[in-house]
Amino acid sequence: MGKITGFMEQKREIPQNLPVEERLKNYQEFHTKLPEDRLRRQGSRCMDCGVPTCHWGCPLGNIIPDWNDLVYRGRWREAIDRLHKTNNFPDFTGRICPAPCEPACVLSINDEAVTIKEIELNIIDRAFDKGWVASQPPIRETGKKVAVVGAGPAGMAAAQQLRRAGHDVTLFEKAKRIGGLLRYGIPNFKLEKWIIDRRTEQMLEEGLKIRTGVNVGVDISADQLRSDFDAVCLTGGAMQPRDLPIEGRDLQGIHFAMEFLSANNMKLEGDDIPGDRFISAKGKRVVVIGGGDTGADCVGTSNRHGALSVTQLEILPKPPENRTESMPWPYWPFILRTSTSHEEGGMRDWSVSTKRFIGRDGKIEKILAIRVKTEYDANGRMRFEEISGSEFEIEADLVFLAMGFLGPVKEGLLTDLGVAFTERGAVKVDEDYMTSIPGVFSAGDMSRGASLVVWAIWEGRQAAKGVDRYMMGHTDLE
Repeated sequence: MGKITGFMEQKREIPQNLPVEERLKNYQEFHTKLPEDRLRRQGSRCMDCGVPTCHWGCPLGNIIPDWNDLVYRGRWREAIDRLHKTNNFPDFTGRICPAPCEPACVLSINDEAVTIKEIELNIIDRAFDKGWVASQPPIRETGKKVAVVGAGPAGMAAAQQLRRAGHDVTLFEKAKRIGGLLRYGIPNFKLEKWIIDRRTEQMLEEGLKIRTGVNVGVDISADQLRSDFDAVCLTGGAMQPRDLPIEGRDLQGIHFAMEFLSANNMKLEGDDIPGDRFISAKGKRVVVIGGGDTGADCVGTSNRHGALSVTQLEILPKPPENRTESMPWPYWPFILRTSTSHEEGGMRDWSVSTKRFIGRDGKIEKILAIRVKTEYDANGRMRFEEISGSEFEIEADLVFLAMGFLGPVKEGLLTDLGVAFTERGAVKVDEDYMTSIPGVFSAGDMSRGASLVVWAIWEGRQAAKGVDRYMMGHTDLE
């Protein structure tokens, strides 16, 4: 490393976000940047650790120490080349990835980790500003045709890699624009959509064909898809939400989180939204059931609407603030995390189970909840036991169910193709990401289950290698 004592001389420093009262006025990103000299000093904190476990922590296998060192030396052009070597879209991951590389940083054993995510974001944003991010059309054409179905991060990564390998690639998306949950799930204040559009333009310049507004399996049959293309890659995500089928579930005002978030993003895009699809939280008492990132996104969006109150419930117990013996370094620690949305207002409550929705005139008015304690059976499976006498009510005008996703929607294309599924309902694939149907591949949440954007990009890249190898007998893709 260029500064082997940097970690002893510099403390971790991250830029401040804009004040809450300012960022709640709009849906724009509010993350500021460090001046170059201070960011370069942050790069100097990367240790000559010998075994960089940040590689292991990063699903993409990003070559983190290399570009940390290049930033410290001011060699930004080389840094973006090293970053793009493993990651097609660092402008996405630098904004919305939870950065599992940082808890795996050797420095985090007894100090604060290197600001890996912050450095990554600055590398890619500077590269775009300087005009260093150029399209990479293939040198030669193979004559092979590939269909990628689903234009989220996995599909975008797979399609871009396959096009760069010289294949004739068509990326299908049933929505009006590509991006998947990046566009229709992640709020704009975490990822502004012109960033996706910028990558879309790059892929079009590379010769990728993009067909939006096409519901494959309905507008194009499974048989036609297989006959028109030499290979198919399914990257449609895990869009089947987990429901809460309890008494009162049919009351008005209870929605899946994605109904709320996607309609809000569509409105910001200027898209036409059917009259009953947009959900306003203005002046309402909002309850979010589910304590993960999607629930936090509902909190942040509700606060921007001007909600009267926001409460987020989680059935799991409140996490510890620091690592415990059950979560040793370098594993991802399940500790208490406060997102920027939580900073903006609202209440969080843990170890709460929802028993019944209560309403009047067909509309939600209250939630009957109860405290639970967590226990484990003989097989180590978690279960929840209600605490007698701990019932309580929460007033609610809007309820958002943000309890995760069960897997892909099977009816339609997947059942028409006849692909096999895992015990957990995901599309079953082999080591080359091929499904049970020869020539049909799958990647991302559709085959992995709902996961992180970094895993989606990684799987898209790996599936592209499998597709390329299947058609050509070998692959040079990384």
